[in-house]
Amino acid sequence: MNALSPYILTVLIAWFAAQGLKYIVSSVKHRNFKESLGQLYLSGDMPSAHSATVVSLLVLIGAREGFNSAIFGLAALFSAIVMYDAMMVRRSSGEQGRALTQLLVSTKSDIRLPRVAKGHTPSEVAAGAILGLFVGIIVILATS
Repeated sequence: MNALSPYILTVLIAWFAAQGLKYIVSSVKHRNFKESLGQLYLSGDMPSAHSATVVSLLVLIGAREGFNSAIFGLAALFSAIVMYDAMMVRRSSGEQGRALTQLLVSTKSDIRLPRVAKGHTPSEVAAGAILGLFVGIIVILATS
């Protein structure tokens, strides 16, 4: 039986590490471990799991396939788009969603409140990227 692909492994480790850290950060910040359980699967907050996963994959692809390879270039573009989207598009959409929710509540509207997806601040994206860098390096060393 073949072992799990290191490419899938790095993504899984990065995602679980980021979501676990997100839970710990939220629990400490709010002093409530039970209330923070949603951080194990929701988007937004510190660190960005999106950034951690794409950067860990980028690092592994660069080390295994070469930093001059076409697949590394594609992974770099993919990483940049995901991190830009997390900071700009999803963050803006989340802020608009919160404003819309406040408006609906203040006007006592009968419209069902929307689920508001959260994006990331630049520091949350940077923290996720740094986590992804470390996870990628660890997977490289562990699978070499």
